[in-house]
Amino acid sequence: MFHHLCAGLTLSRRCLLSSSTRSLTRACRVLSRMEPAVVRCLPGEPKLTISFSLDGSHKHMQRDQDEPLGKVLARISNGIVKSQRKGKKNRVQQPSEAAELPAVKLYFDGGEVPDTMLNSEAWQDGAVLQVGHVKYSVRRNAPTFITAELPVSLLAGFPVCPKLEIEFGNLQDCEFMWYKENEPNTSQDVGWTHVGCGRVHVPSNQDIGCKLKLCCTPKDGSRSGVSKELVSVGTVEAGPGVCTFDNRHMYTVKEVDWPVLRVVSYNILADVYAQTELSKTVLYPYCAPYALQLDYRQNLIKKELTGYNADIICLQEVDKGVFVDSLTPALDAFGLDGVFKMKEKQHEGLATFYRRSKFRLLSHHDILLSEALTSDPIHSQLLERVSANSALKDKILRRSTSLQVSVLEDLNKPGRKVCVANTHLYFHPKGGNVRLVQMGVALQHLSHVIREVAPGAPLIFCGDFNSIPNSGVLQLVCEAVVPQQHADWSSSGPEESCSMELLSAFPPLLSACGQPAYTNYVGGFHGCLDYIFIQPESMQVEQVIPLPSHQEVTTYEGLPSVAHPSDHIALACDLRWSP
Repeated sequence: MFHHLCAGLTLSRRCLLSSSTRSLTRACRVLSRMEPAVVRCLPGEPKLTISFSLDGSHKHMQRDQDEPLGKVLARISNGIVKSQRKGKKNRVQQPSEAAELPAVKLYFDGGEVPDTMLNSEAWQDGAVLQVGHVKYSVRRNAPTFITAELPVSLLAGFPVCPKLEIEFGNLQDCEFMWYKENEPNTSQDVGWTHVGCGRVHVPSNQDIGCKLKLCCTPKDGSRSGVSKELVSVGTVEAGPGVCTFDNRHMYTVKEVDWPVLRVVSYNILADVYAQTELSKTVLYPYCAPYALQLDYRQNLIKKELTGYNADIICLQEVDKGVFVDSLTPALDAFGLDGVFKMKEKQHEGLATFYRRSKFRLLSHHDILLSEALTSDPIHSQLLERVSANSALKDKILRRSTSLQVSVLEDLNKPGRKVCVANTHLYFHPKGGNVRLVQMGVALQHLSHVIREVAPGAPLIFCGDFNSIPNSGVLQLVCEAVVPQQHADWSSSGPEESCSMELLSAFPPLLSACGQPAYTNYVGGFHGCLDYIFIQPESMQVEQVIPLPSHQEVTTYEGLPSVAHPSDHIALACDLRWSP
């Protein structure tokens, strides 16, 4: 008897639990079918916002967090009446159409929320807002896209990377569905055809002439927010065919495995320089005008950079808008985070990206080289020597040349660090003496950073050094000393000469990609100006990604071209990091 009674109680308990579970499931389904009312409410902020749609109209309210709930509900009700009056303004109102205040209530956990409760407490996740006969599921601090944009220019065969910023969510969790516009006069219904999913979409030649649509749902784990629908401004256009970097990508199909890392250095040609009259008529007269447009070049740059599957990317001549609106969204989608250093009084600067699955940014130590020369005591000896020639000193101090320094931690071996430096030295052909001083400051600063912040960390020094292989800068880096007799000390004439022996703060460094015939190829000049310097005792070169052939570079006479986005060529190499 006792046994049967217990069994009966157990069965009853199971039935109750099962019934409770079913009720909860039904409630969740009901909530999921409701339109959302999105509430943003953060501790410490005086206001909260409430957003929902009613009769095709979007309502967005900002209210005090310490205001009683009843005032908000009354405001919603009165707002609806005003909207109804506007709609009836142009027709005769019947007596039966006298405006009635619709019932607006907020429910939570099966009960009505008191009008006296403060907004900050009343609007809970999972509450139900009832406006007349319409019910809304309240989503408090739900994952939300605060920025969601598609690029203007779309090319077949090139990655389309939306610019996305999310609040209360994780971009890696979000869902993406891509559609292309149905072509007119086809058997398909007017509308859209599903063509892919994923954060990045590469349109095909079949998409040429069609707009793209992206439906994206913000998420944080299993929590979802309100989906956004983005439609491209323009249509997909034909790509340029074979690009100079396509063959290079055959060597970088996959990411490298630890302890090897892939490094890229690239001057991507700032838009502020590409669009000058000098560039169009003198420097790059052979380049089709549309190929100098930023939107077009950005398509090529994003495809080239993402195709290298690099772990560290150092870029020069990066427009701030390009970093924020184009490069960061694209490279973030491929697993890289980035930092930016704007040049003083300039519209462009330096960017360093690193693969977040392999590295963590510990600190950055960027400097303006001219400012460091005069303000940091570690450069006092060099400053004293430079000050012997006031004309040269003034020239150096007017330069806005910067050094970007990032200390990264190896996530595969916590505690192990690497110092990544990125710069773009003074450009003038007769500025060899200025570049020597700039490099002297840079090396001294880097040595100090490593000694103070990351003892024993190897150095990877990338950049456009505007220095050919027989220059004083290369001798300083690769031989660790420049004699006072070097011709570069008087490169700008006797009035700015400043002969001295200059010592490097490092033992001789190695150019990981060697000394190619050229890394810059324009109509009036070609030469090797770009380098990736490493410490050979800490890192060894596993592979140098071959540069484009001379035929590929000169197909359109010079660089940039419809098949290459910059007047420079990217350097890429795989480095083995000694344990």
